[in-house]
Amino acid sequence: MALTDPSKRLEAMPPYMFAELERRIADKRAAGIDVISLGIGDPDMATYPHVVEAMQAAVADSANQNYPSNRGREEFHRGFSDFYRSRFGVEIDPDSEVIPAIGAKECIYNLCFAFLDPGDVALASDPGYPVYTGGPILAGAEAVLLPLLPKRDFAPDLGRVDQLTRERARLLFLNYPNNPSGAIVPDGFFEEVVEFARENEILVVHDNAYSETTYDGYVAPSFLATPGAKEVGVEVFSLSKGYNMTGWRVGAILGNADAIETYWRLKTNVDSGLFEAIQLAAVAALNGSQAPVREMNAIYSRRRDLVVDTLRAIGVDVDSPRGTIYVWAPVPEGHTSTSFAEMVLEEAAVVVSPGSMYGRSGEGFFRISLTTPDSRLTEALERMREHLT
Repeated sequence: MALTDPSKRLEAMPPYMFAELERRIADKRAAGIDVISLGIGDPDMATYPHVVEAMQAAVADSANQNYPSNRGREEFHRGFSDFYRSRFGVEIDPDSEVIPAIGAKECIYNLCFAFLDPGDVALASDPGYPVYTGGPILAGAEAVLLPLLPKRDFAPDLGRVDQLTRERARLLFLNYPNNPSGAIVPDGFFEEVVEFARENEILVVHDNAYSETTYDGYVAPSFLATPGAKEVGVEVFSLSKGYNMTGWRVGAILGNADAIETYWRLKTNVDSGLFEAIQLAAVAALNGSQAPVREMNAIYSRRRDLVVDTLRAIGVDVDSPRGTIYVWAPVPEGHTSTSFAEMVLEEAAVVVSPGSMYGRSGEGFFRISLTTPDSRLTEALERMREHLT
């Protein structure tokens, strides 16, 4: 074995898909091609001013410049507790049921190391966020995919999980509103999840990254509002998308107190906590005016309609999502997800994400992100219309 050979666990991992997408965009632009990317879901507008102002004040306070606690500031705990009560009708014990996370990605990854041993299974949505499958692999466990299909409104069929898999499963990853499909949670599904988790002693991890980004009057629930949910699960809440804070890396894990204690035990050995100024900025985001969130959703809704109308005009039979910052559309007949994305890139210099990047059940679809300025989004859609009709 060579000095710099990666571990077998890392060798088992495919390259992180967004890193590969960024590389391809850079190569095209280096060749002088004006590429418009509709691939990566990074909000194109600034973090809300009152959040930035809170951060500026907190950074200037020398009391916030030492090591933070992994458990987080009292203001952070109470800020999330107040937010969950007012927004979701969920009572959160600020002392035992919430801890900061350095973004949802870090939190989900660390949960794999906190709860999975070699031979264990994590049940993961397919298609889904790649960390649901990559985290278990790096922890030496196995990810078993749960297909999300249009005929079931993109909800997994838990009744089809075989007995041996149920016995090995320790974690179940879910995400609604759903990335990449934009689907909202079907009525009664969270109740089904609670019963499944209770019967099989599986910890549910609900990735609540998009609850604040919804349209057409839809208000997304928290999994923790489901009766019995805190007995079997936790929720990861991210401020990245709803508050234009992707680069801030701030979120929280909430719910089952015993699970959060286990997560905290791991984190004390992994990192030194979340910068306290960022914690205070998060509190300002959650407990301050939510009018900027509504304004952002109006912008995304307008962009969504533009994308859906254009795709339908060029013959793509696409549904209009009620949540997330994505449009999930079937590829035209005669194409795979990859071949369609390649054609759009080569002929229109537009990047869309092939559905197969998100798992086997994503084959046959592509994803468009709504996080591109209006003028560039319009130009990208016109290019697609010109080259694909």
